[in-house]
Amino acid sequence: MSIDVRISGGTVMAPGGPVVGDLLIKDGVVAGIVAPGVAVDAEREIDATGRLVLPGMVDVHVHTREPGYEHKEDILTTTRQAAAGGVTTIFGMPNLKPPTTDVASLTDVFERYASTSIVDWNHNPAPTKFDEIAPMAAMGIRAFKIYMVVDTGRTYPHPAGTGIHDHGHLLQIMDRIAETGIRFIVHPHDQALMDYIEGQYLARGENTPQGYASAYAAREGVIWDTAIDVVLRLAEASGCPVHIAHIQTRRSIEAVRRAKAAGVDVTCEVNHWAPFLSTWNDVETLGPYALSYWVPDDNRAAIWEGMRDGTIDIASSDHAPHTREEKEIGWTQMWSSHTGTPGIQYYYELMLDAVNRGELTLDRVVEMVASVPSAKFGLGGVKGSLQVGADADVVIADMDSEWTITDDDVLSKIGWTPYNGRTISARIERTLVRGRDVYADGVVVGEPGFGTLAAARAEEGK
Repeated sequence: MSIDVRISGGTVMAPGGPVVGDLLIKDGVVAGIVAPGVAVDAEREIDATGRLVLPGMVDVHVHTREPGYEHKEDILTTTRQAAAGGVTTIFGMPNLKPPTTDVASLTDVFERYASTSIVDWNHNPAPTKFDEIAPMAAMGIRAFKIYMVVDTGRTYPHPAGTGIHDHGHLLQIMDRIAETGIRFIVHPHDQALMDYIEGQYLARGENTPQGYASAYAAREGVIWDTAIDVVLRLAEASGCPVHIAHIQTRRSIEAVRRAKAAGVDVTCEVNHWAPFLSTWNDVETLGPYALSYWVPDDNRAAIWEGMRDGTIDIASSDHAPHTREEKEIGWTQMWSSHTGTPGIQYYYELMLDAVNRGELTLDRVVEMVASVPSAKFGLGGVKGSLQVGADADVVIADMDSEWTITDDDVLSKIGWTPYNGRTISARIERTLVRGRDVYADGVVVGEPGFGTLAAARAEEGK
């Protein structure tokens, strides 16, 4: 047997569990796993002795900021971070300028990925134009995305054209999406409740990180819980497969658990900030740089339990870069600050560090970052698994490498990370996409435009 690449000496996280063996790659796909020492004619060998050989992360929630907000980030810089962070497939989000809501804007975004993305990709347009839903679905997308939120005091990151708030309108769109069989990502939010709650904080002059954090978590997360209850019930009524973004409360996790038991086709995600960057101390010390959202301790405990027991299916970064200037205003005018935090470069490593700390099993991490998002978003058998015939999207990780994250290593345009100064115990050393190095020895080596539309390969693999 003649192959292109042999990754030798490592422990391979195969679909059936860890295997001490050598991973073989031919023509960009996994060709097999052989015992160490078995003779194979390999054009190239990568030494992974003492390392884990893992499937690449499939991140279904990534904000590239292109087009329209390239001062924050673009597809090239996003996918450079992805490569360094072991993310081999990204799904972009529609809150762009113009927002991705029709075939024309989706075509433009596809062309941008095709010319500059280092890793494989897809994109989640907003289904706010009824007549565009079916044509966009036919272009190979794997999900739609909407926001149940209107920004207060700013126009971004939830621009006009990407939001749905009326429940009848939401059900109408779910009926249309159900016909396509594609998953529907929902950013849950009860806007009417939030208008009332945040109005109280602003009336008291609490336009601070602490005030903002408290408002969004107010009354045990009522704005999240009520919205998620509505989404789950409408998903049941319509038969539309749904995916809940930003899961962060105990009641929401319990609701998802019940819905799954009742047969509702629902998945949910945990973003990097919920388990790793959401304490009250983070809010007080990092202020706007930590927000996203505050997760009170009891809710965070429920998140970890949901990650462990499988209620929370997927880990996706919600990579959301903003400049320092856009963050700094938040110290005194938090409702004017752009919320969200960068996360794609370090999320996989933070998850592996959680394995070392005994908070998650390695199997669970691989499921959350790779096999489950692939299966639930229409890429099963092609992405997210080191099985024969699947794309050779591979991460080699050292699980015994203590190091400290610093702003100096950040590959984002914004030049900062909320994890600056945090020491962790696992490090990604190499990332391959379809058998080709995109990150090795601390350097991004992938070429812009190497990435391809992930869904197109999934269709070929069926």
